[in-house]
Amino acid sequence: MKEVIERLKGGLIVSCQAYPGDAMYGSSVMSAFARASFESGAVGIRANGVSDIKAIKETVPLPVIGIYKESISGYGPYITPTLRHVEMVISARADIVAVDATKRLHPEGFMGDEFIREIKKRFDVILMADISTLEEGILAYQAGVDLISTTLSGYTEYTKNAKKPNFELLKALVKEIPIPIIMEGNIWRPEEARYALDLGAHAVVVGSAITRPQLIVKKFVLGMKGLPFFE
Repeated sequence: MKEVIERLKGGLIVSCQAYPGDAMYGSSVMSAFARASFESGAVGIRANGVSDIKAIKETVPLPVIGIYKESISGYGPYITPTLRHVEMVISARADIVAVDATKRLHPEGFMGDEFIREIKKRFDVILMADISTLEEGILAYQAGVDLISTTLSGYTEYTKNAKKPNFELLKALVKEIPIPIIMEGNIWRPEEARYALDLGAHAVVVGSAITRPQLIVKKFVLGMKGLPFFE
């Protein structure tokens, strides 16, 4: 466990994800992005869904943070929201499983920290908590999670007005919690990633700025017209 987490230290984790309807959607494309990321110096990959995780594991020798996104009617959590989803990510051979650990009710009746305790009780897995506030990070740490990520800051109802990237949250987490903190969410420039490491982040996840060409093109098109771009 420690060896996998240590391999990520100080490096770039590339989130290789696309959605149905995207030009880049498909496991073959995502594994190609993963290979390009590996060849360019990335230390890890974040991937969504069984087929993508499997394809990427077969393509690159990097630790893979696996998730399974599914929106379930009536519930806020959608990143690996149930024990069934956790089991599916494990079956795909992800090295780390990331789950929604926000203070919202999960489909099986758990709050974020309770969900972590239940996962740790059932599975021998390296677990990362995707959180949106300092309180959620502290609760996740107390529940026994192995890593914490700022992934969901700005994506819960009570953090929708948070700054992006949320460096203040990162600073607070690093100060209060003695396990690795991963900076993720709205990093668009190398200087921002470097700043996150300077603040104490264990590693930095970048997704859209690398693996979503449609957003990269849109940023250029709007910028050339003098218009602001908001991811």
